[in-house]
Amino acid sequence: MTLGAMDHLGITLGDLAKSEATFYAPILGFLGYERVEATEAMTVWYSRTARSAINLWQAQPALARRKHERYAPGFHHFAFSATSREEVDTLHRLLLGIGAAVLDAPAEYDYLPGYYAVFFADPDGLKFELVHIPPFDVDAGETPP
Repeated sequence: MTLGAMDHLGITLGDLAKSEATFYAPILGFLGYERVEATEAMTVWYSRTARSAINLWQAQPALARRKHERYAPGFHHFAFSATSREEVDTLHRLLLGIGAAVLDAPAEYDYLPGYYAVFFADPDGLKFELVHIPPFDVDAGETPP
């Protein structure tokens, strides 16, 4: 494992069974994750390619209806990497097909030259992104294109 690489991301959901079936399973499957563990309280999705896991947890009953606030302290968003713009576009079509909340359609954003992303939210309002950034070699002194 590489120092600083993501090992796993734990996400607590208001309705684990429903959110996993209607949102996370299609998206994580597209991204190359496989469900490798499941209990009533949590599931684990693992990517052999990324060598990382996404752990989905069921919220405690008294907290399950609490809405996420992106600009309060805590989770703002998580960005997955894409190897091409086509992958971003394909995920966008998948999101539309499952009725997911697309916050910003695929487009080039001015964060870095060539930054191409789609932004979307899960049923609890957690924000995610799939982004393609053209490769550059920091070791060779290159800066992002």
